[in-house]
Amino acid sequence: MTKIWKCFVCDKSQLNIDLVLACGQSFRWTKSADLTSWIGVLNHRLYMLKQGNGNLYFQVLKEVENKPREFNTDAEFLKDYFNLDIDLKSLYKEWSSKDTKNLKFSQNQYSGIRILKQDPVENLFSFICSQNNNISRITQLVEKLCTKYGECIGTYEGKKYYSFPTIEKLTRPNVEKQLRELCFGYRAKFISGAAKAILNDHGGSSWLHELRKQPYKEAHEALCSLTGVGAKVADCVCLMSLNKHDAVPIDTHMWQIASRDYLPHLKKNKTLTNKMYQEIGDFFRELHGQYAGWAHSVLFTADLKTFKGLSEVDEKTEGKPESKKRKMVNKKTPTSVKKTKK
Repeated sequence: MTKIWKCFVCDKSQLNIDLVLACGQSFRWTKSADLTSWIGVLNHRLYMLKQGNGNLYFQVLKEVENKPREFNTDAEFLKDYFNLDIDLKSLYKEWSSKDTKNLKFSQNQYSGIRILKQDPVENLFSFICSQNNNISRITQLVEKLCTKYGECIGTYEGKKYYSFPTIEKLTRPNVEKQLRELCFGYRAKFISGAAKAILNDHGGSSWLHELRKQPYKEAHEALCSLTGVGAKVADCVCLMSLNKHDAVPIDTHMWQIASRDYLPHLKKNKTLTNKMYQEIGDFFRELHGQYAGWAHSVLFTADLKTFKGLSEVDEKTEGKPESKKRKMVNKKTPTSVKKTKK
């Protein structure tokens, strides 16, 4: 039976899924076989998404029955997941007026980069996997984690898709040993230790959701108390799961952007110290305001080698059919990018 696409209005200047789903916020979205759509598991459902004609189109390909639903419709859920109640065009205009050193906010090829509102359990453990890693490798590790401990949602185009594992499953005996056998390395201890702390010391995954109600500083400190969670991972979770829009995750990549474009005195430092981490974060919060973490994501994404050729592609494809544009973008843009190590 052919599934019917549903849609809601969503201009590409408010959300560009080709940038947002590939820039290292979430590691579970993959392109369909024909490269026209994105496929990913959210909320025990397998979604397919695509954009066109000022709309976001979606299908539910598979789902687990009898799971509690926080939202009445899939459209409501997706709007919440993409934080679409926040007007991104206004933010770009504000950043562009304040940040005169950087033109990324006024260039069309980098519009539509926004922050996802992810499940904090998936977000936390995905970013524990991200330490000293690149997007391709992180994606592989997260996929292994889901395949080993998640629930099978269903099969599509010959591939099985799994939900993200629960905290309870990550605290089972021998999890650390099993993850080391799956090449997680030292991250195996961090995953097992953090899961046990959340379950035994804080009562389970609801604790992470409750951190949404806490001020940024308190939420950040609580996350840093977990095994294997430092300032950068905590800021990623605060920004991408806990509605702390001014959280600014700083890794070596962002340190390089800051020292190159904004704070040249930092170039003399050989390592990213805690003092520098705080200085860079405070600088961007002062410059970009309440949604500094969102502005950071634009700067970070635009600086990735994966998206460096977008301006050139835009110029060459102007006026061409959409099919030809896709071919040129896919040729120009590799499927993964190596992040600079911390």
